[in-house]
Amino acid sequence: MSEEKLSFQAEVSRLLDIVAHSLYSNKEIFLRELISNASDACDRLRYAALTQPELIADDPDFKIELSLSKDAKILTISDNGIGMNREDLVENLGTIARSGTAAFMDQLDGKQDGTNLIGQFGVGFYSAYMVSDQVSVASRKAGEDQGWAWISDGRGEFTIGETDDAPARGTRITLHLRDDQEEFSDPMRLRGIVKTYSDHIPIPISLSEDDKEAEALNTASAIWTRSKSEITDEQYTEFYHHVAHAFDEPWERMHFKAEGMIEYTGLLFIPASKPFDLFHPDRKHGVKLYVRRVFITDDCAELIPPYLRFLRGVIDTEDLPLNISREMLQHNPLLTKIRNGVAKRVVSELTKKANKDPEAFETFWTDFGAVLKEGIYEDDGQRDALLKLARFRSTVAEGTTTLADYIGRMKEGQESIYYISGEDADNIKRSPQLEGFAAKGVEVLLFSDPVDEFWITSVPNFEGKSFKSVTRGGADLGKIGAEDKSEKDEKDESDNGDTNVDSLIAFVKLALKDEVKDVRASERLTESAVCLVADEGDIDINLERILKQHKQLDTSAKRVLEINPKHSLVVALAKRIGKDGVGDELEDAAGLLLDQARILEGESLPDPVAFARRLSTLVEKGLA
Repeated sequence: MSEEKLSFQAEVSRLLDIVAHSLYSNKEIFLRELISNASDACDRLRYAALTQPELIADDPDFKIELSLSKDAKILTISDNGIGMNREDLVENLGTIARSGTAAFMDQLDGKQDGTNLIGQFGVGFYSAYMVSDQVSVASRKAGEDQGWAWISDGRGEFTIGETDDAPARGTRITLHLRDDQEEFSDPMRLRGIVKTYSDHIPIPISLSEDDKEAEALNTASAIWTRSKSEITDEQYTEFYHHVAHAFDEPWERMHFKAEGMIEYTGLLFIPASKPFDLFHPDRKHGVKLYVRRVFITDDCAELIPPYLRFLRGVIDTEDLPLNISREMLQHNPLLTKIRNGVAKRVVSELTKKANKDPEAFETFWTDFGAVLKEGIYEDDGQRDALLKLARFRSTVAEGTTTLADYIGRMKEGQESIYYISGEDADNIKRSPQLEGFAAKGVEVLLFSDPVDEFWITSVPNFEGKSFKSVTRGGADLGKIGAEDKSEKDEKDESDNGDTNVDSLIAFVKLALKDEVKDVRASERLTESAVCLVADEGDIDINLERILKQHKQLDTSAKRVLEINPKHSLVVALAKRIGKDGVGDELEDAAGLLLDQARILEGESLPDPVAFARRLSTLVEKGLA
């Protein structure tokens, strides 16, 4: 078979250009990434050999070998892991076969140092081009006869074809070092890199220079099996870099051993910043499952709750059989207990962190709070603890507040925890529905994460206080706080004064017909003339908007139009209806009141032409 010349996927070409121009500040990490990939290849073959022992019968001991030809400036990294065939080479080295690629590349564009993002994306192989002007890969997949060669200078194309010069099993990556990267042809430099970044790799790593005897470079023991007192902070960090394919410092780590009816060890990390695909529909968690130090899978949905998908690390258990299949892992009762135990431990650690270092926890919550809140409706066992952890912006608090602190600030007569939801906290803070609450000093929580609309439906109350949206039903503001004399006098005057407002409301309701569910005077408005609210029992306005965006709802609930009886516009219209009766002018005004409420709610107008006509007509008459 002749060689083929193929083009890189467009995203790969962009990535290689970024690698070549932005990562020189930390170029030694290329070796860490290639060793990490080799370790993963050995782990995958070890698992496959549990059911197909013939795959490693001729070579049962896994190893990673570095070979250096100093004069030729050639560095080779070899492993006897799972290996790759033609399809694997094209998919793994020629394309980025992951969801969210476009979003990832957009994040990389324009960044001076894209190291951390590249690590998050798990494409560390391309870091080889930081130090090489040509990379060749020879590989033979375990259990297959044919070997394959892949060669590229990283400039848009690669060559692939059959070869007899591949390892008996596994992969050999050959780097032709650039002239300005001669430091990586120094064996002492390579020893230091491996010791710093890869000492924790649980597979022996050796280095041979030209014809000299190979020397061992690492301790080759699983770091999570060692005592915490034996592990330095630097070693923990480098293991995090390996297991997460990350470059940042972890925000928190948890190294623990659970004993009892089920035994397992965990070494888990919380990243310092959120992964780019945290909210992508195809997202997966980053925790690997081991059984007695043998890698089983990094794609076990039952191991970690979805709301903890930001975790990175390993779980190693003694209680599952080594030959367990991925199908057998589904709905496994032992895994369910491990999952619940891990969730309880992580939430407990977060609670300790929140109490000990609120400022640091605030940073964590900014990145991961929206994900953690998914657990409020997904995990009954951790619901109460997560509610206590949750942080929210509000109309009163500086920064964020807890629900407990909110309750501590509730006004006399206030029976509910009030909230308003929307796409942006700063925008919803200006909503007209908040005016009456602000006038009485009543705090309202600002829900700006889409998940807020879903967990709130599964939580009837917090510490005996129910949750109530300010955009649904009556506001109950009359029960809150004592009325002062001026407020009472104003109310009495309104009650005993001009009844033309009632006539106006009745007319607007008649004029709008089926466009609204009802029209009524508002307690919540103090500055705006109108607003739209959901009736009691109807779907919340923002939830309806979210469901429509995701095509899960194709109908709209009719809303209640609330009118502020004290607003100058309403008062003027009421006087007009009392003096001249109804007419076309007032019908146009009724339509404009509804359009104004829609605009304030951020909704599009169903008939912009009619709106423009009404507005022009009334302005023209006003100017006349």
